[in-house]
Amino acid sequence: MFYVLEKELEWRKQRGIPEGFETLRKSRPLVSIGATKPLDDQPTAMDFFHGVDGLCGIHDSHKHLTPPETWKHIFESLSSSTLPTTTLESSTDSISHALFTPSQRPSHLEILRLLDLNPPNTIMIVALGPLTDLALAASIAPKTLMRAKSIVVMGGAISGPGNITPLAEFNFYADPVAAARIFALTSHEPSSTMPLTPLGSLSPSTLPPYPPKEEVGLERLPVLLFTLDLAQQHSVRRGEFKAKVNPLMKNGSPLAEWTNAFMDPIFDKLDPQQEQNPSNVSCYMPDPLCAWYAITTKSALGKWVFSEYEDIRVETSGQWARGACCIDRRGWPKRDGLEESAVDEGRWLSSAAGNSIQRCIGTPGLGALAPFMLETIFGAD
Repeated sequence: MFYVLEKELEWRKQRGIPEGFETLRKSRPLVSIGATKPLDDQPTAMDFFHGVDGLCGIHDSHKHLTPPETWKHIFESLSSSTLPTTTLESSTDSISHALFTPSQRPSHLEILRLLDLNPPNTIMIVALGPLTDLALAASIAPKTLMRAKSIVVMGGAISGPGNITPLAEFNFYADPVAAARIFALTSHEPSSTMPLTPLGSLSPSTLPPYPPKEEVGLERLPVLLFTLDLAQQHSVRRGEFKAKVNPLMKNGSPLAEWTNAFMDPIFDKLDPQQEQNPSNVSCYMPDPLCAWYAITTKSALGKWVFSEYEDIRVETSGQWARGACCIDRRGWPKRDGLEESAVDEGRWLSSAAGNSIQRCIGTPGLGALAPFMLETIFGAD
């Protein structure tokens, strides 16, 4: 992506077009390598939809927009293990890139370092994939993770079906243990919703329980959940996407060509499912939805609506329900105390147990995301 953006900025500069991406150019993002497998050692991939490279095979189909392999040595000193490391390695990155800064720390340690370096309640973490790295960070220093202003999570399905099983959204299905452990930190009593460790488990990635709440702090981790069912209400149509990128491709925009190269196959795969006029085929946008919130949370204040705190739990061990979001819809009154009762298996009715998560239930507009995204990426017409 950075390779293409560098070409795009040069292309815009040569044509006297506003370069855009002001924040990117002023403050290079830090890039770190994350975990390579989930906590339960059961890898899951979406290769059937996004391709093995995550971009519908663009690295083979558009080699002129693919950087040389030499960039890989920047990160070679990192271990591929998901096991937590308690030592923050010193950075040895002597190589600079025009648009990003490579880190030689694994992602979970980089998260903790940045949270430690900055004042509490100033960093918003936007998690667009499985929550493995956040869970690893929390296993080392849960109190440090509590310094985050908010954890914006794209994952789960509440009011509709999943996209990898009838019940589960991909991110939570890919690492349900990580999701459950992060959600547990939203509870007054994290042990009440922590995933069970299978009896006799010898998995090297089995993480220890959190310290007592008094050691972690009385605060609860502020998780804002953006679910699949909400994302499915915010889509971009092939026709409006093409209307934006086609003129730019005709004029030689590297970014438009690169984006079209992976969006076209996605629209083609969705076409038979929707059985519509090809121009009306739509692709919903879960990740851009979270980015939209992060960018506009101040400017669109009052237009983003969140639920009251909800006790949402993630199933980690079910044969058919792995990664499913569980919520109590019985409407029974809460009770004091942590004890289970004959009619309250799992302490769903306890006011002292359970998770406390706010779920996004309203946005600035169902049709507003696509034009905002297209203009932000490609510039105004």
